[in-house]
Amino acid sequence: MALFFMLISVVIVQRMIELLIANKNALVIKEKGGYEVGREHYKYIVALHIGFFASFVSEVLLFDRSLFTWWWFPLLLFGAAQLARAWSLSSLGVFWNTRIIVLPGAEVIAKGPYRFMKHPNYVIVATELIALPLLFQAYVTAVVFTILNAVMMIIRIPIEERALMEATNYQKVFQSQFRFFPKFK
Repeated sequence: MALFFMLISVVIVQRMIELLIANKNALVIKEKGGYEVGREHYKYIVALHIGFFASFVSEVLLFDRSLFTWWWFPLLLFGAAQLARAWSLSSLGVFWNTRIIVLPGAEVIAKGPYRFMKHPNYVIVATELIALPLLFQAYVTAVVFTILNAVMMIIRIPIEERALMEATNYQKVFQSQFRFFPKFK
């Protein structure tokens, strides 16, 4: 259980730090003339993530879940997702955000993991929503929140892409790139 509490604490602190970074980045982009789109669904994304943590903690504690027999596999997936998250965040720099904030006329960033796919951060989140619960055999949380996240992405991604196509060179940069699956040259 010590590993569980340590890991969940680290992830929650990480999310809080990311929200601080996102808020700072939002201010910078808005000062340059950026604007937010998709505000209507953002509250549901926040609710999804809060619900994920509540469900995960509840399932592990109430049903006395223990480490998965092959615990190293979901831990490895989760660790890889953390490295990819840092790569994604550092690649986008001030343009990284938890919200959809668009800066008209901006050059879309196509470096780091964005060289290979349009939405690596969404793949990273999906990986975390599966790997973290599987690590402690919280199968209900893994299944339910993977499905809820997929539904949310079906709503969010078209809004984000439409806004980027209207205001930036997004279509030119990503015209032949797959949405989620890597494209290798």
